[in-house]
Amino acid sequence: MISFLYKENNRIRILEVNNSIDEFSGREIIAVDLDIPTDKEIGLIENYFGIKLLSWQKAEEIESSSRYFETVDTIIANSNFLKLENGHYDTVPVSFTLKEKVMISNHTETIKTFQAIFERLQEQIFEQIDGYDIFLVLLDVRIDYIADILEGIGRTINQMTKRMRIEKDLDDNSILEISVLQEATMLIRENIVDKQRVMSAILKSERFPAKKDDRIRFMLRDTGSLLTHTAFSFERLEFLQNTFLGLMDIEQNKIIKMFSVVAVIFMPPTLIASMYGMNFRLLPELEWEWGYPFAILLMLASSGFTLYYFRRKGWL
Repeated sequence: MISFLYKENNRIRILEVNNSIDEFSGREIIAVDLDIPTDKEIGLIENYFGIKLLSWQKAEEIESSSRYFETVDTIIANSNFLKLENGHYDTVPVSFTLKEKVMISNHTETIKTFQAIFERLQEQIFEQIDGYDIFLVLLDVRIDYIADILEGIGRTINQMTKRMRIEKDLDDNSILEISVLQEATMLIRENIVDKQRVMSAILKSERFPAKKDDRIRFMLRDTGSLLTHTAFSFERLEFLQNTFLGLMDIEQNKIIKMFSVVAVIFMPPTLIASMYGMNFRLLPELEWEWGYPFAILLMLASSGFTLYYFRRKGWL
């Protein structure tokens, strides 16, 4: 699907097209969004704007030359956008092409941020706006989105800490949940670095309008703060993981301690039973009328004394 953003009477208008784009001739187009485009739609945009969306411009590549690239009259910037589905985080590669103040975005999965921003732009009045502004707005909103995700992770960590510290709720799911949050935090950090690389390359560019540099620097400061926050969240998760493992060790030690005490308590009776179970002819107690009650009483007394000794030492 192709969505055209054009300026009309200081307002942003959006129109979706499928087959022909000739009707946009003469309009002040500022942005084009290719949402899961077909080969035919890509061909229409390439012919209309005189560009070539090459396969080696895939946004998932991590080389610096693939994140940001310039030709004589075109700027290509690729970035990964975070998405959250069913509690799991993943990334969607997005390719941006900037030519003659028009931004062309291309992505193989639907990203709700684009539609939300485009609808929001229609409600505002702009005296001056172009594709470079739309590009920066998209990056800025995604940075705010990352900040919201980090806040959500922080709240989850607080809830887990409370559940672990106050409710003593320990199970296997807790350690798995911590692991998922750690992976999400690492993915978020990679995504922030991805945005930083793109914006740093823009600042070095001679083709990107210099009057927008101040805004980019503010965005870079925001990403720097987010990196600090991700490091703090990761440290909290490591502390929470260590606390969980420590509490689990304590619980296991209590169980092992209980079995050890039970084993020690029954050791003296076992020794007594073993002595009277030996096959020797001369065992005085065998002929004694009170021999059996005496052996039972001796076993109970030895177990009681062992239990008393453990309690006095504070081992129980």
